[in-house]
Amino acid sequence: MSKEIQSFRDLKVWQKAIGLAKDVYMLTRKFPADERFGLTAQVRRAVVSVSSNVAEGHARQGRGFSNFPSISRGSLAEVESQLYLAAELGYLSNQEIANSCDLASELHRMLTALRNSINNRPND
Repeated sequence: MSKEIQSFRDLKVWQKAIGLAKDVYMLTRKFPADERFGLTAQVRRAVVSVSSNVAEGHARQGRGFSNFPSISRGSLAEVESQLYLAAELGYLSNQEIANSCDLASELHRMLTALRNSINNRPND
């Protein structure tokens, strides 16, 4: 028997998004100090946006909720792009970003499935 969703905190996609945010925060600690207001801030804002939009969408419910997974997917693309840029700049290695990029890909699939399930629900 599956656990009933009482809060956005019960959503697996939100839990994984929080895990990705923690990973990205740890990775960005390795960035140079002069990136504090540049790439560090940008990638952190993008990764926080993922779980925030899932939470906001859950709170709003209804059909409008389907926009929020799409917004989260856009933020995920930003995160991946910025992590690859960090590797290109030599701030991180490809090996260091691999886990976060894999998790971002998994989240992308989960968010797509969530959006599709919302769009396929009967009207309330």
